[in-house]
Amino acid sequence: MNHSIIKEIKSDQKEFYKQFLGHGLIHDEENFRISPNDDLHLEFPTKDKEDSFTLGAYIDNTLAGIVSFERDGFNREKLRHKGTLFRMYVSYEFRGQGISKELIDALLVRVRMIVDIEQINLTVISNNDKAKGLYEKFGFKTFSSEEHAIKWKGKYFTEDQMVLRLK
Repeated sequence: MNHSIIKEIKSDQKEFYKQFLGHGLIHDEENFRISPNDDLHLEFPTKDKEDSFTLGAYIDNTLAGIVSFERDGFNREKLRHKGTLFRMYVSYEFRGQGISKELIDALLVRVRMIVDIEQINLTVISNNDKAKGLYEKFGFKTFSSEEHAIKWKGKYFTEDQMVLRLK
């Protein structure tokens, strides 16, 4: 197993990031809430801040995976205690090497340093058993499911919402 090097991807690397994510949006389209067309007009997903960041896992200087975190209540006092883990993706050729685990480990270390974040939420396609199993190993628990949450190419997908309580 190769160990990856985890580094923050900043907003000035938007095109590099979008190229990597774009591959996932095409090849793993059923596991994302956004389509390649949606992504054309989206800004970089995070704000290069302590509570809004994107991490990349690199193997031999090649980007192998990404994950983002953002505080839910960046402009709302009543929501500032929670954040969202999103856009988790490891490219196909690097799967099975523990990269997802390394990315989540690094994200959790960083989030735990934010004093007032008490929980992390995420959504995952209900039948994505590998992803759900990984999240559960970190202590995430399913608290809700939404049937027909996503409709793509005439097919509906159920989404599970998961939470990890930090405090």
